[in-house]
Amino acid sequence: MVRLRASMSARATAIEAMIDRLLPRVEGGEARLIDAMRYATLGGGKRLRGYLVAEVASLFKASTEAADRVAASVEMLHAYSLVHDDLPAMDDDDLRRGQPSTHRKFDEATAILAGDALQTMSFDILANPLTHASAEVRINLVRALADASGAAGMVGGQMIDMEGEGRALSLEEVARLHALKTGCLIRYAAEAGAILGQASDDVRKRISAYGRDLGAAFQIADDVLDATASAEELGKTAGKDEAAGKSTYVALLGVEGAAREARRVAAQAESHIDIFGPEADRLRDLVHYVVERRN
Repeated sequence: MVRLRASMSARATAIEAMIDRLLPRVEGGEARLIDAMRYATLGGGKRLRGYLVAEVASLFKASTEAADRVAASVEMLHAYSLVHDDLPAMDDDDLRRGQPSTHRKFDEATAILAGDALQTMSFDILANPLTHASAEVRINLVRALADASGAAGMVGGQMIDMEGEGRALSLEEVARLHALKTGCLIRYAAEAGAILGQASDDVRKRISAYGRDLGAAFQIADDVLDATASAEELGKTAGKDEAAGKSTYVALLGVEGAAREARRVAAQAESHIDIFGPEADRLRDLVHYVVERRN
C-alpha cells in the first residue's frame, strides 16, 4: 500500500501540473470564472479517476502526455459535478476537500458557470489532436465520457439521488443509483486508458468491468465512511446522508454488512484483470485502497 500511495501521489502531481497548464490565469472579464475553475480543480483530492486513466493507459504503453491530458479531462468533469452537487439547490454543502465549497468561496452564479465551463472544457481536451493523433480514438473518448456523465450516467444518478431523499429505496435501487452517479465516471476512467491504448474489444470490456466494480466498491465504502468518519477525516460534512434521509448501503445493510459487501465487490473487480501480470499490481492495490481508506 505504501508503493500505491507513492504512485498515486506522483501521478496526482503530474495531473495537477497538467490542469494548471490547461487552465492558465487570464485577465479581463472572465478572470473570475477562470479563478473559480482553478479553485475547484487544483490543490487537493485523491485524483482517483485521473490515476485510473494513467495506470490503465500504461498497461498498453500509451503516451504519458496523452494519459495526463485525459486524466486532467476526467478530473475537470468530476470537479464540475462536485461544484454543482455542493450548491444549495442540490446537496447544499459548504465544505469540500477541507475548504469552503466553490459557491462559498465565490458565489452561486460563479460556481454554476465554473461548473458549466469545466464540463465543456473536459470534452474540448478529448477532441484536441494533442490528446491523440487518431480521430477515432478521440471520438471514442468523447462518446464514452458523454455516455458516462449524462442522463444515462452520472447526471441521471444525481436525479435519482435527489428524488430518493426521504424515501425508502430497495438495495437494487440504491445499487443502480450509485452505479450511475458514481460508478459510471470511475468505469469511464478505466475504460479511457484502454481506449488510449487502443486495446482489443475483449480487453476493453474486461477493463470496463473492472472499473464498474471498483466504482461500486468505492461508493459502498463511501457510505461506510459517511456513517463512521469525522468531517476532519472526510474533508467534507460527515453524516449528511442520514440527516437527509437517504437510502444507503449502510442504512440497508448496517456498517458491518456494507463493509462486507464492499470487500465482495472489490474481489470481483480484481477478477476482471487476472489476465494481466505484475504490471497491473497497482490496479489490484487500488481495489484494496478504495475499501480501506479513511477519506
